[in-house]
Amino acid sequence: MKNYRKKIYKYYANASGYDLAPTTVQGFNQRKPFFQYIIDEHFPKEKNISILEVGCGHGAFGYFIQKHGYKNYVGVDGSASQVAEAQKLNVKNIKYADLVEYLKNTQSNSIKLLIAIDVIEHFNKVELSDLVDEFYRVLSVDGSVITHQPNGASPFGGAIRYGDFTHELAFTHTSISQIFLSSEFSSVRSYEDSPIAHGMKSSIRLFLWNFLIKPVYKIALIIETGWVEKNIILSKNFLSIIKK
Repeated sequence: MKNYRKKIYKYYANASGYDLAPTTVQGFNQRKPFFQYIIDEHFPKEKNISILEVGCGHGAFGYFIQKHGYKNYVGVDGSASQVAEAQKLNVKNIKYADLVEYLKNTQSNSIKLLIAIDVIEHFNKVELSDLVDEFYRVLSVDGSVITHQPNGASPFGGAIRYGDFTHELAFTHTSISQIFLSSEFSSVRSYEDSPIAHGMKSSIRLFLWNFLIKPVYKIALIIETGWVEKNIILSKNFLSIIKK
């Protein structure tokens, strides 16, 4: 790993000028609708499946996964400060380890669900190509990968791409497909990070996103290029579900 990464990851939990981790697990509730959506829509129903989350941070997603009754979850993160915060919050099954080395030491065909939320953008192209090959190797025959990453096609994407010094890449739904399909995965589906309605304010945000913000940017694209891609994703980040 490059020295600049080691330097930043050592203090990653608070190196951004603010604390990434909350002081109690109640602080996780801000991201609960997002995690709830992923679990409800994209997780297998079987609770005994093997789940590996790489780059799990201070364990926010792991907390909700285990709260939903999934018994065989393991989260791995290469930041000692992030793992320490997870331990303070009493999130179970979080391990401090270099995720690349951890994957290399994981048995082939042993993981049903592999999760990489806000992770793959931290690798350069060569590293990521090798990492995706490892994803494929460790997954079971019917396994899946869930990724979440910066959207290079978004007018807001630069804030995410350059908001973290350790970010190397941003993606589009086509480049994500290139990466995973070239490593022999069978399918890639990508989804916009539109607001998730779970109350009055979020419902208004969703309405404005769908009927004001997106149409304006689509019109701008049509003016520039004469057309707009039917399934274009414009949110700052997007979610991908990849099948082996």
